[in-house]
Amino acid sequence: MGITRAFGPVAGEIAISAFAFPAKRPYRPASNDTWEWRMGWWFKIDLWKRVMLGLALGAVTGLVLRQVMGAEAAGANVTAWAKPIGDAFINLIKMLVVPLIFTTLVSGVLAMGDPKKLGSLGGRALAMYMCTTLIAVSFGLLMGSIIQPGTGFDTTTVNTADMESARAQLAANPQPGSVAEQLMNTILSIIPTNPVAAMASGDVLPIIFFAIMFGIGILVSGDAGKPLANVMNSAAEAMMKLTLIVMETAPIGVFALMAWVMGDRGLTILAVLGKMTAALYIACALHMLFTFGFIIKVILRLPLFDFFRGAVDAQAVAFSTSSSNATLPMTMSCATQNLGVSKSIASSVLPLGATINMDGTALYQGLIALFAAQALGLPMNAGMYFTIAIMATLVSIGTAGIPSVSLFLAATTLSVVGVSPEQTVLIIALLFPFDRILDMMRTVTNITGDLAVATAVAKWEGEFDEEVFRARDAV
Repeated sequence: MGITRAFGPVAGEIAISAFAFPAKRPYRPASNDTWEWRMGWWFKIDLWKRVMLGLALGAVTGLVLRQVMGAEAAGANVTAWAKPIGDAFINLIKMLVVPLIFTTLVSGVLAMGDPKKLGSLGGRALAMYMCTTLIAVSFGLLMGSIIQPGTGFDTTTVNTADMESARAQLAANPQPGSVAEQLMNTILSIIPTNPVAAMASGDVLPIIFFAIMFGIGILVSGDAGKPLANVMNSAAEAMMKLTLIVMETAPIGVFALMAWVMGDRGLTILAVLGKMTAALYIACALHMLFTFGFIIKVILRLPLFDFFRGAVDAQAVAFSTSSSNATLPMTMSCATQNLGVSKSIASSVLPLGATINMDGTALYQGLIALFAAQALGLPMNAGMYFTIAIMATLVSIGTAGIPSVSLFLAATTLSVVGVSPEQTVLIIALLFPFDRILDMMRTVTNITGDLAVATAVAKWEGEFDEEVFRARDAV
């Protein structure tokens, strides 16, 4: 029996419509298109805004958890769930560092065409790095003299566990010795005995040296080297694209890292080392504003706001990771995509800066020396200030771009003001539990200096696109 005969003509039509296939719905993209359709609003927001949002929300989340759950419980929870996510993000960007440095630097050498250009480029970059580092130490000494973070500080608050930890860390980081030894060690460390081993260990300076030599070798090979040159150029382009993909995870990684730091450590540093924190943050801010501002605004005659807007992505990642090396992929993306620096300049100047240019580290070395002298009641004279500035600059050169390593190299600088080995352990034991918060600002200063110098060298070498610099940021 038909449906119409069973239910009547009107009811039959209703029944047919109920059992029939539904009308065709408006098209909704499938698979990857669906993801873009649903998340398009998120990716339309500038990356730096998303990263800053993640940073702010992570800090608030960590502090709220610490307030609600208590310091111990909050620390355990964020270490269990937030830190692994942050570590995964750091591992992702560390994964990029070695292949990115090698491929882009080789490609950059090939793009120059003439190895002689490397001398001009490298000389200008090194001269600027040394000058800005010396100025950074001066800002640290100035703020240390004005704020006097060590005056009246109670050094008896250090517990035995912190002292033993400081001794172990100092033993694991042998001091470079005299100025001559420091210079010689730095020079010798540049030349790798085994390039593959240098890449496996992530030793940046030897990788830079080998990449430059390899690029020169391809250039002088002429036609025989062209197939390899094409491979290296393609690999460099692929690594840059992969870097952009990985950087999209930055808001999540930054959120997790900030939630962990604030949940685990909170703002207790302000109660214990408030004056030291203020001195460091103010000195770093003044150095970035006046030193780098002078380079960008006065020397290069470029808008300062556009520079800091283009650098903010790398600054946010640097603040959360506390690692110049881990931030390097983002720094290179900001330089090429936001600041108009050519790939050949970015791939040579920025990896060098990530190891050589440690403005925040040098500034902190000078500040630690003054903190120790003030806390221990040691006398200071004008000659000691000058010696501290030179020693802090030399110690910072070649410092590994990883969290807190600069603190354990402070023994050399502390010896200048007459601090004994046992007193050195005491000072480092005081600072180490809170060094992460201090290291975050130091790393921001380091990578901002790298970008300022790269921008200057690019403009002087005719490898600078001012339209990109002034345009809305691509990253």
